[in-house]
Amino acid sequence: MAVTIKSKSEIAIMREAGMILAKVHKELEKSVKAGMSTLEVDELCEKLVRGYGAIPSCKGYEGFPGSICVSINDEIVHGIPRKDKIIKDGDLVSLDFCVLYKGWQSDAARTLQIGEVSPEAKQLNEVTKQCFYEGIKYAKAGNHLYDISAAINDYADSFGYGVIRELVGHGIGKEMHEDPQIPNFRQRRRGLKLEPGMTLCIEPMISMGRPEIVILDDDWTVLTEDGSLASHYENTILITDGEPEILTPVESL
Repeated sequence: MAVTIKSKSEIAIMREAGMILAKVHKELEKSVKAGMSTLEVDELCEKLVRGYGAIPSCKGYEGFPGSICVSINDEIVHGIPRKDKIIKDGDLVSLDFCVLYKGWQSDAARTLQIGEVSPEAKQLNEVTKQCFYEGIKYAKAGNHLYDISAAINDYADSFGYGVIRELVGHGIGKEMHEDPQIPNFRQRRRGLKLEPGMTLCIEPMISMGRPEIVILDDDWTVLTEDGSLASHYENTILITDGEPEILTPVESL
């Protein structure tokens, strides 16, 4: 496993990339509403990203046709934008995308609540977000990678939710996906020791029901097997000499 340590100048560019991504997420949060097609969301995302002088790096990645993954309700991740897929009031809509800026990547996901969602859906979404914050508590130099995984798993378990096992977080840098993989569930070992300069994507993917998944015939869209709602929350973070830094600070904008 080759985990890259970024220099100060490289981190500075990744910080810029993360800020662009955060600003686009914030714009999408304001704009996405019932009645929009997921293709319209994709077109808006691409326009915003390119407007900041960045590249929507999901587009064309391993053949993915969109600039953004738009996944609704029981879709966990990788929903392909479509003209005939219409967002409805009460939906949970996951928006997951990456930007490439000056050769460096940034990645984050948010699950939006469209209109009036059920109390159960709202709780799932809040718990998934908090799973990230439980995990990042352990994202400090000297701790071990799988301490993050255990914290996410334990918090989701306390609500009886399913933790998706086939999909994990990852390192990030010049490439969208780098070592190490970051599971959201407990491991038997503690994993590698975290060092300053590591950049990681922590991304809990949690279902209201069982953790098993199915993949549609499009070879991209991942759903919960039991049809239960799913939520996804992700940030790119930096390991420092002290507290971890969130490089995609959507909520602080």
